[in-house]
Amino acid sequence: MTQPEPENRTFLFLQGPHGPFFGALARMLRATGAQVWRVGFNMGDRVFWRDGRSYIPFRGRPEDWPETFTKLVAAHGITDIVLYGDTRPIHAQAVAIARARGLNVHVFEEGYMRPYWVTYERGGSNGNSRLMQMSLTEMQAALALSDMEAPLPPSHWGDMRQHIFYGAAYHGCVLLLNRGYRHFRPHRDIPVTSEFRLYLQRLLLMPLHAIERRLATRRIRSGGFPYHLALLQLDHDSSFRAHSPFASTPEFLAEVFAGFAEGAPRHHHLVVKAHPLEDGRAPVRRAIRRLSRQYGLKGRVHFVRGGKLAELLNDARSAVTVNSTAGQQVLWRGIPLKVFGRAVYAKPEFVSGQTLPEFFRAASRPDARAYKDYRRYLLETSQVPGGYYSRSGRRQLLRLVVDMMLAPEDPYDALRLGTAAPRQQLRLVN
Repeated sequence: MTQPEPENRTFLFLQGPHGPFFGALARMLRATGAQVWRVGFNMGDRVFWRDGRSYIPFRGRPEDWPETFTKLVAAHGITDIVLYGDTRPIHAQAVAIARARGLNVHVFEEGYMRPYWVTYERGGSNGNSRLMQMSLTEMQAALALSDMEAPLPPSHWGDMRQHIFYGAAYHGCVLLLNRGYRHFRPHRDIPVTSEFRLYLQRLLLMPLHAIERRLATRRIRSGGFPYHLALLQLDHDSSFRAHSPFASTPEFLAEVFAGFAEGAPRHHHLVVKAHPLEDGRAPVRRAIRRLSRQYGLKGRVHFVRGGKLAELLNDARSAVTVNSTAGQQVLWRGIPLKVFGRAVYAKPEFVSGQTLPEFFRAASRPDARAYKDYRRYLLETSQVPGGYYSRSGRRQLLRLVVDMMLAPEDPYDALRLGTAAPRQQLRLVN
């Protein structure tokens, strides 16, 4: 597929990650000669978009959006749309219309290989990614044409503090300055006031939570018992909501506890590891206490707040999750993994097909060599070094992703056709 020159392309940005990344990306696209527009749905979108001349506020009702989007595409000659996450209603509707019109759909997401990579794909991400239809054999065939050396992960945690800060700032703008967008409806279930309060609380309590997490981790690692990990996600995470068989985290935990009580040896323990951005909106601890009593597991279940997973993985026997990207860290270490939802890494070579009691009793191990090929394939295609939230992470990301967006092929076809830009010269620093 041949793309027009940048000066003949017009990008329409929808909602992006909290903070200034989309604004920086737009400035670099303009430097190539392309035109850029931005639709904003609230003051959080507006505050982080500096160029008021290219900003288009959407003040209508949610049901007006598909018609408005269609008119914007025609009026501005849009050739490409850019968005973060493809399952929130305004994005899903826009993607469907864009596909019908033959537009390029650029989708950003948090990295499948977190924490120091982000995901860039075309058409869809997570359960809507092209990876879902690809076999490992296809990936290995594409890798055979490449002599690139996949980068090793850095020894840095990334930009969690900046992530939480920009989340609080974004929701603060929506809470305090949103009078001009009175029809705005967030894609999450709780009010913006609660969202802002939870982000601010999380930011202020980070030092206390870090101490609690270190103490809990130390107790587990010094306990001398075999343990299995249950890796939690956020109830409002798009991957959990759109590509999971569960309606909530407590529902997932109920199945895990039942399988663990039936199948795990009596001296084994279960460690429930929260997502790094868990803020208390889901009644996780209450569910753990209730299920521990229900299944007679008192003293065998431990809860650990978010943070680095590596320390707990070092001694874990197995891990279960819905479709968390943390599953990639599990597989990278060759630890048995069971998933319940649609995940880009849920290939038969890696994840267990056993029932949950069988899995906890004697889990089958992943094919470590096959997973190394899969991991290398991701790092040479859709996983881009950098981050959305820290300044250094954005600089790292912009060095590559603009050329990827302007390329005629998406990252997967670029590798297959031998047109992917080299990456090994990038230094992964934070």
